[in-house]
Amino acid sequence: MRRTPTVRLCGNRCLDSDSMDPLPQSASPEELNLRIEREYNIDGTSRMAPHLTELTPSYAKSAIAEDGHPTRPEFVSALTVDWPKELQPMIMKAFENELSLFDMTRVNYAAGAVRSGSKSLVDRWLKGGYPCGCFVVESGVVAALSKITCVTQFRPVDHALCGSGAPLMQYLDFVAFRHDGPTVALNIGGIANLQLANADRSKMMAFATGPGNVMLDHVVKERTNMEYDKNGELAAKGQVIGSLLAELQSHPFFDRKPPRSAWRLDFGSSYAEDILKRFASSSTEDLLTTLTMFTATSIERALVDFILPKANVTKVVASGGGTRNTTLLKFISQRVATHGLQVCTSDEFGLPAAYKEAIKFATLGFATKRGLANNIPAASGASSFAVLGKLTLAPRLAKNTD
Repeated sequence: MRRTPTVRLCGNRCLDSDSMDPLPQSASPEELNLRIEREYNIDGTSRMAPHLTELTPSYAKSAIAEDGHPTRPEFVSALTVDWPKELQPMIMKAFENELSLFDMTRVNYAAGAVRSGSKSLVDRWLKGGYPCGCFVVESGVVAALSKITCVTQFRPVDHALCGSGAPLMQYLDFVAFRHDGPTVALNIGGIANLQLANADRSKMMAFATGPGNVMLDHVVKERTNMEYDKNGELAAKGQVIGSLLAELQSHPFFDRKPPRSAWRLDFGSSYAEDILKRFASSSTEDLLTTLTMFTATSIERALVDFILPKANVTKVVASGGGTRNTTLLKFISQRVATHGLQVCTSDEFGLPAAYKEAIKFATLGFATKRGLANNIPAASGASSFAVLGKLTLAPRLAKNTD
């Protein structure tokens, strides 16, 4: 199985051949790794790096003609290389629709790493152990049908830089609170996340505390005809099941250190279903009270273990769907009050708690369009700042349509 030959274009003209300095045939793997990245000249020209199994760079050049279209590309050279052997059978299985969604996601990332020329980078995702994600909603469809420029897929670049890619709320919190001194923000969705915002981004943190609403919603759907516990009314009527709470608090997720991400695989429907089976005799109210308290104690635990030792803060700014659960907010407020903290909602700062998630993505997209670094390496663990997101222009912005 072989890759299609690649022809690359550069913006104005190709660098002079004397300045290209191709790698010698005797170059070592170390030299290859050092030279594998694409290099750009100040005038916008591009020098193409060598492909995986060869040491000779590939070149092509073009320019913008007087009519505004590219000139005919002048072919210089190109190479065809094999896919890594470990990847080939998985790609064939993908064509046959024989890969799970998880495996397909890893193949997608590993295929992207092939261009790096490093087997160890391909193995990051081929053999597991590094974050990756599958992202639903095709930006091209959104842009074409809405006629609005669209930015999607904010996580892959952070993943490729060894970051967690989640949560993503920290950039909005940096933008919103950087002039207010160190600020703790809490977002309660399916999973709950804490962000420590700071004008000095190197002092920021962002990580999952544990479950938010995900297990609560599952229990309500299984035990009642409702979609969720409105205002936490059912949880307000029950009692905490001590043995269950102790078991929940010993979940291996809590052994992970920030930056960390919790997923539905940690606290999702399967985990909640197992609890329902083993505590089948417990009332719905008691189960919901216990799970609601679990969310609250997980947030308290994260604050005490990771945030308070690093920052002098007095409030927690809450947002997300969980803020509509009166019982959950009451539990959280009671738990954090013992540490001198008060809970307020992001509405007080002009960020409606129910829509902060949407505002987050709008802010990320705003930065992407302008080439602004919108990840926080200190929070995600990424090796560098980067511009997150893939930009798809609205069709109406297309040039040279006459």
